[in-house]
Amino acid sequence: MKALTDLIFTSDFFYSILRVTTPLLFASMGAVVSDVAGVPNIALEGMMLMAAFAGMFFSYLFGSAWAGLAFAILTAVIAASVLAFFTLYYKTNIILGGIAINSLASGGTIFFLYLAAHDKGTSVSLDSKVLPNINIPFIEDIPVLGPAVSGHNILTYLSILAVVFTFYLLKRTALGYHIRAVGEKKEAADSVGISVVRTQAIALVISGVMSGLGGAFMSMGYVSWFSRDMVSGRGWIALAAEAMGQRGAIGTAATSLLWNTFPFFRSSCLRLGVAFSVFSSAATLHHLLSSACFIRLLHKWDAAQTASHPYHAVL
Repeated sequence: MKALTDLIFTSDFFYSILRVTTPLLFASMGAVVSDVAGVPNIALEGMMLMAAFAGMFFSYLFGSAWAGLAFAILTAVIAASVLAFFTLYYKTNIILGGIAINSLASGGTIFFLYLAAHDKGTSVSLDSKVLPNINIPFIEDIPVLGPAVSGHNILTYLSILAVVFTFYLLKRTALGYHIRAVGEKKEAADSVGISVVRTQAIALVISGVMSGLGGAFMSMGYVSWFSRDMVSGRGWIALAAEAMGQRGAIGTAATSLLWNTFPFFRSSCLRLGVAFSVFSSAATLHHLLSSACFIRLLHKWDAAQTASHPYHAVL
């Protein structure tokens, strides 16, 4: 047990937690903004995957990590814009649209990976770039705290700022008030002159930016290459974290942090040979909660749609 506590209560443990939580923080903030606007973005998984590939490929093509980051964000924004266009202007089902983007991302990235690297698995043959790590002056010299919070990838610090940005956006800005109004009752928002389509489109684009940042971290921060389906369900977990966080930036961030802490804690215990049966049960509960929260999100969205269009319930 002493070996376990020596492993957990260390700077390295907390450093790793912050590192693995970074993409989930970005994705969950994107989920918060879109869901509050009444357009739940279940394409987060696909947008992150496309952004991860774009970041890797364009950083290799231009020899610059910053170019890769720009194209990663642009790719996710384009995907979000396509989803917004068909959902808001052509009134297609946003859930089906999100599933289509996820499917396209999964197959499309493998296809383009093969064209670029002649490999259907990873891009290790391509000399792609990584974004820099940042050492924080003065803080890095503080015992325990310094090694835990300093030296992270620049996107890790940006993910923390994304939480602050999301909170401020929804609570303190005119756009945030419009997003909340449209999400609560779009007919009432429209009656006072708020453009429902424009506001929801902006919310989806913001969600795309967040997804792009999360995807970029996966291939240019978490690792230095791209592999097929490397997002590994983080987009879906972000939706579950957002549902558990009650659509609030702070609550969702805390849930995202907790969501990554337990699996990391479990793997640390197993490496030390501390394999209690409670871990298996808790791991199962972890996955069940993810599924339950996502199903709850879909039911809530369906109820809102039925309330807005009662005749749908008859069809």
